[in-house]
Amino acid sequence: MMHMNRRTVLALAVGAALLASGCTGTGGSSKGADAEAPDDPAEVSGTITVLTHRTDLVQDGTMKKYAAEFRKTYPKAKVEFDGITDYEGEVKIRMNTENYGDVLMIPGVIEKKDYPRFFASLGRQAERSKKYRFTDYTTVEGKVYGQSPLGAVPGFIYNKKVWREAGVTDWPKTPAEFLADLKAIKSRTDAIPYYTNFKDMWPLTQWTQVNGSVSCDEQATTKLAEGDPWAEGADVRTADTLLYDIVREGLVEKDPTTTNWEASKPKLAKGEIATMWLGSWAVIQMRGAAEQAGADPGDIGFMPFPAQKNGTFCAVAQPDYNQAVNIHSEHKAAARAWIDWFTDKSGYAADNLALSPLRSAPLPEVLKPYEEAGVRILDLDDAKGAEVKTIDNQSEVGINKPDYRQDLVDLARGATKGSLDDFLDGLAKKWTDTQQSLGS
Repeated sequence: MMHMNRRTVLALAVGAALLASGCTGTGGSSKGADAEAPDDPAEVSGTITVLTHRTDLVQDGTMKKYAAEFRKTYPKAKVEFDGITDYEGEVKIRMNTENYGDVLMIPGVIEKKDYPRFFASLGRQAERSKKYRFTDYTTVEGKVYGQSPLGAVPGFIYNKKVWREAGVTDWPKTPAEFLADLKAIKSRTDAIPYYTNFKDMWPLTQWTQVNGSVSCDEQATTKLAEGDPWAEGADVRTADTLLYDIVREGLVEKDPTTTNWEASKPKLAKGEIATMWLGSWAVIQMRGAAEQAGADPGDIGFMPFPAQKNGTFCAVAQPDYNQAVNIHSEHKAAARAWIDWFTDKSGYAADNLALSPLRSAPLPEVLKPYEEAGVRILDLDDAKGAEVKTIDNQSEVGINKPDYRQDLVDLARGATKGSLDDFLDGLAKKWTDTQQSLGS
């Protein structure tokens, strides 16, 4: 199974480049259309096409099973799937026409302010936010234009057996404790204490998801838009400093340029790798790798970033792609019915051991350790999310791209020269200069 956040990360990463090639659309005349929830399932009819990045679930028949279940409630509606491998590239092109399915995952390239041109509203945010997580991410002028069917929480995937062998049984509460634990793993076991996944690049972007965890602040995105992410004590600086220190202290693989994401899974499962910073979406993959390698899936652990606020760990809930209704769809009622059913009733989040977007749903089993330890799950206010994206693109910092963290790792391992402070201050200058030029 391809994991979910990788695609979201790539979507954000290609955003700036793709915007330049245009995505004009033809939605001006329909702006402001709503896709209202149907009152009577028996009246909902038509065949709808759902565009999806989950080609694996289309090919193995899983999506077809969901569609069959949907029809039990909506017998006159039929769902067909179009699984797209290069989702971002392909859908961007289709959106220059009116023909981009009835339901689609919102591509990262589409600017938030343009959502009303391309998608029908799902309702007022004031109402939807009572029931669902992640509504901020697609809200424009009080209306919601998409809904993520699942979410994830960032954290360290770790091999519990290796950490126990090193004499560590409690989660570290500070970056200094975390480094000490990795050093214990290095001296007392044969495992690589931390694996960067440097060569595959996208895992390095996951470090941005520390934002909000250190400060335990639901306004963390707003602070990126209005402040300096690399100020002393800021969340992103704390994350980048820890990554730098891990590499600088020689607690990673011998040559980061030769890492391999797929190969890292069985290595962590078997205890050859002790720790990786990823997200709750990766737990199911690591367990699968353990089973295939003849290792114990129960050895796969999950811990929050080593920082506490008033004695409490915090972790940030992150949405996957958001599903939306094409504003030009001739079957908006069926399209809306599908999104509601897929989010509320399909079991898709539970099937993926993922965080449900329903506020009333229990935490998934993979997050039980978080629940038992009292980790606070934060829902970030994304009102300034679009602003952050603009600053990031125009500053060319790439807070959601892997490049600057590859440079950070190279600096830490001595492949390039310079100091950490100068490096981070350089990023801060680019960011804050762009803020000022945009009037943020």
